[in-house]
Amino acid sequence: MRCMRDHTSLLAWQEAEAVAISAVRLSRTYWRPSARAIFDQLLRASVSAQVNIAEGYAWTDSPTFPRHLQIANGSAVECGDLLRLLERTGLVPPTESAPVSGRCSRCQRLVLGLYHRLAGKLEAG
Repeated sequence: MRCMRDHTSLLAWQEAEAVAISAVRLSRTYWRPSARAIFDQLLRASVSAQVNIAEGYAWTDSPTFPRHLQIANGSAVECGDLLRLLERTGLVPPTESAPVSGRCSRCQRLVLGLYHRLAGKLEAG
């Protein structure tokens, strides 16, 4: 089943990495003590999405990969909520958060598509 070069060839991973990099940049620019918990959680969730795709890929031929994709999706959803919170509280301007939120949504769609494809193959196989 391994037709991809490595986990970095997955579009879902590429989007997750872009979200994680953006989260770091937003934190560097807009972090303040009163928002520490929100930014810390954004960083953890964005990294979790990326690394769960990577870790799951190591288990490509087993049910473990879809489980990691479920976790990655949950983390991507969490990122989206945190970005909305940062925007709605005025901590990050919409011009900065909206593009990252869009990538978060795309990451979620890609992860779910990959999950459904893998889960179907595992059920059939």
